[in-house]
Amino acid sequence: MLVLALVVSFLFVLALGIVFITALDTFSSGFFAQQRIGKKGQLFTIYKLRTHHKYSHKVSAWGNFLRRSKIDEIPQIINILKGEMTLVGPRPDVPGYAETLQGENKIILTLKPGITGLASLKYRNEEALLAQQTHPQQYNDEVIWPNKVRINKWYAHNRTFVMDVLIVFYTFFPVSFDVDRFIDGKSDK
Repeated sequence: MLVLALVVSFLFVLALGIVFITALDTFSSGFFAQQRIGKKGQLFTIYKLRTHHKYSHKVSAWGNFLRRSKIDEIPQIINILKGEMTLVGPRPDVPGYAETLQGENKIILTLKPGITGLASLKYRNEEALLAQQTHPQQYNDEVIWPNKVRINKWYAHNRTFVMDVLIVFYTFFPVSFDVDRFIDGKSDK
């Protein structure tokens, strides 16, 4: 019991330190809140660590580290505790995208959104991919978004506990993982 108390205390102090550094780095409270679409199309507020400088709106070196390591997502544990999210599932979208889902694609909205998911793994470097595009918004709308819908729809039909464990593993240990090959391999069976 003492070991558990020490571990929890250490993690709490570590979390406070990260928030403190983030607040100093971004000249803010250290947190970022944004409206997202959740299960059944309901709006909720998602929480993250702020990675942009409050005044310049540029991502700082510390913010880049938080994003690459996915540490910026940790405050979403609050969303999990509130029952708005789960650990694994489709990422919650900003308003404007979920409303375009039609027919069978709406199955995605029957799931709680997750901190990580198959589409998150495939597009782990989405920002870098978009930065390479001449028209990033158009590329997102015409290529990335439809592919995420396809992946998330497949996940909704095929999810298992073992798959969720694999997704969590590949989220924390970013070794090569071909999402399309994984889906194709599972679909052939």
